[in-house]
Amino acid sequence: MGRQAVIAGGAGVLVVLAAAVFLATRGMPSGPRPAPGPAATAAPAAPAPPGRKIKARLFYVGEDGMRLTSVERDVAYGESADEQAREIVAAQIAPVVEPLVSAIPPGTTLRAVFITKSGDAYVDLSREARVGHPGGTVDELLTVYTIVNALTVNLPAVTAVQVLVDGKEVETLSGHVDLRHPLVKNLTWVQ
Repeated sequence: MGRQAVIAGGAGVLVVLAAAVFLATRGMPSGPRPAPGPAATAAPAAPAPPGRKIKARLFYVGEDGMRLTSVERDVAYGESADEQAREIVAAQIAPVVEPLVSAIPPGTTLRAVFITKSGDAYVDLSREARVGHPGGTVDELLTVYTIVNALTVNLPAVTAVQVLVDGKEVETLSGHVDLRHPLVKNLTWVQ
């Protein structure tokens, strides 16, 4: 019985390794991603609208294209947690100037944001978040955690984030990250 357990365990390890190799090769970006220059963390982005502002950490694709980098930016002030969440997400998905590279598909707009009493934020993005997504495991992880981390890092009232598309719960953006439940902050994707 001990020999069978060792063989079964070895087979299990091989299956896990094969799956990891498959996902890693399948999840590589399909085309060349524009690489930001070395000054990505200090680069200006679209200015916040005039009025009262807060400092917020926003997330963009890092130089290696495999991680996120955080940039402190001025974001319009929101009177309530919901309004502040809306301002943070709007700033996060806004087009950026080079050398920054956004993980959010171009043309994506924010439809709505709301926060429950238990601290779950629901972010409703336009269909471009899904149909304009380039695909791949890494790209999808970067897109999702750009939104999740922007809210959970900047708003103590938000403990988890669920991404919706066109007002509906979706299983995934491009087949790799389960979006059926709110996701918690994950800074392992940040360099």
